[in-house]
Amino acid sequence: MSDNGFRQLSGYRIMWVWVLFDLPVLTSAERKRATRFRNDLLDLGFQMVQFSVYLRHAWSKEKAESYARQVGELVPEAGHVQVLFFTDKQYALSQVFHGKRRSKTPAEKPAQLALF
Repeated sequence: MSDNGFRQLSGYRIMWVWVLFDLPVLTSAERKRATRFRNDLLDLGFQMVQFSVYLRHAWSKEKAESYARQVGELVPEAGHVQVLFFTDKQYALSQVFHGKRRSKTPAEKPAQLALF
């Protein structure tokens, strides 16, 4: 430990926890349960990366495993959820690509009608 009582932060100790899931959403009840699962992930401090991919920072492997256990308790009965762990060093090597989007031209405003 350092003089101030904190362990030195290391890119090999700090973890990123990724949650990837596939949940059924065919019925109204399934959609409601899937939404609850996503909201529960947000409540645990996860951030949405893609619609079924969430991530969260953890200061240690032990804390990352704790988050994984909490996610495991939230999994819907018919759900398929994977939890992946990456060190901060590994996460720093990731690359993100965005496709080119065509800019939408705004629709013309309809002519205003005067009603008497």
